[in-house]
Amino acid sequence: MDERIFDVTLEEEGLRIDKLICLRYSDLTRSAVQKYIEGECVFVNDKPLSKSYKAKSGDQVCLELPEPQVLDVMPQNIPLDIVYEDNDLLVVNKPKGMVVHPAAGNYENTLVNALLYHCGNSLSGINGVIRPGIVHRIDKDTSGLLIVAKNDTAHQHLAAQIQVHSFKREYRAVVVGHMPMQTGTIELPLGRSPVDRKKQAVNGLNPRHAVTHYEVLEEFNGYSLCKFTLETGRTHQIRVHCAALGHPVAGDTVYGSSKQNTGLQGQCLHAAVIGFVHPTTQEYLEFTADLPQYFTTFLQKINKN
Repeated sequence: MDERIFDVTLEEEGLRIDKLICLRYSDLTRSAVQKYIEGECVFVNDKPLSKSYKAKSGDQVCLELPEPQVLDVMPQNIPLDIVYEDNDLLVVNKPKGMVVHPAAGNYENTLVNALLYHCGNSLSGINGVIRPGIVHRIDKDTSGLLIVAKNDTAHQHLAAQIQVHSFKREYRAVVVGHMPMQTGTIELPLGRSPVDRKKQAVNGLNPRHAVTHYEVLEEFNGYSLCKFTLETGRTHQIRVHCAALGHPVAGDTVYGSSKQNTGLQGQCLHAAVIGFVHPTTQEYLEFTADLPQYFTTFLQKINKN
């Protein structure tokens, strides 16, 4: 066990305990510290506390960090479409239908299984044994680009860019109907649905600020091809925001109609562009993934109509 102990100074008084710990220990991310607090691995004056606790001068803070778990997710030789790779990271073009990381009852054929085979032990460990290297994710039926960190330093730099909204994520989607304007911004807070824990909802439980920018690229009979740029990156953000406007993503039977006759297996949504500052070279990098076949086939179908 990794035990870390420090006393709160007068200058640190009033800081939230999770933020203070991150300031003290640069190798720990805010999300990791919050998980440690929730797991009662952090004590103030020998008592567990909540992550919103504000430090007081003279408090003794003790972190009892558990030993890293042994990864029990097996590497699998699954082909990867790698757009870019170096010693710090790789950018992968994920196909539609592939789950990003294992979950209960599904520990095989995920992107993580493929990454473990390709990278071996060269993946960051910040997000735990189930999500090694995963800085951000996209849904199973969303295709396109995502970034993977090979070490914790790279992971922290990339995660920080996402947090301050300097990380570029641009999507293409076909939505049902025609958007209210050719360009616009959807700003609606999102939280977990109070009736279905697997779904998100506008003004759901513990809602968080969410902003999506859109531009209509082309209109068809009953559909629109749009570009979406994320300012924030909440779970299912584009899908929920589009549905809230009354224009769900085509093929999305979770937030749209379950009776859609599109022929699509899941939403027509593609992560087309990703841009970020490289954590080591400090160079801005940007990558683009062409629309996959399922997407172009659907565009041809609605264009004929």
